[in-house]
Amino acid sequence: MITREATEKDLNILLEFEQGIVTAERPYNSTLIEGEIHYYDLLQLIRSEEAFVIVAEEDDEIVASGYAKIKTPDNNYSNFDRYAYLGFMFVKPEHRGKRINKLVLDELINWAKSKGLSEIRLDVYAENESAVKAYEKAGFESLLVTMRMKTND
Repeated sequence: MITREATEKDLNILLEFEQGIVTAERPYNSTLIEGEIHYYDLLQLIRSEEAFVIVAEEDDEIVASGYAKIKTPDNNYSNFDRYAYLGFMFVKPEHRGKRINKLVLDELINWAKSKGLSEIRLDVYAENESAVKAYEKAGFESLLVTMRMKTND
């Protein structure tokens, strides 16, 4: 298993992974619209100096992805002025359980550290217990829970 920086040549498989993420998240979010959804501007992320998109390969097959992106806080009261935001974490279903996500996560964390960033954040659905446990095992802790209420029954 190797990881490497994603290139524009990887875009088609990465777009498939994006739809895999959407499919996996639909059970946790009833507000998602039907059909194809694009969360990310993958081409922009691949080209950006402020982002690091990686893929994991096994036997020359791309089996996982993730990105880290440098962001600034939406407030002026945090004790940091930049942080790494992680996203686009996907492992093909037939390759799950092989610690591939941990490999991707470690690479993204190392990139963030190499950029001098002391804060790393990500979003995960609270009901996605296996993902929450995996991120907690990697050292992440819950910070804020977004709550919602549907008013038109």
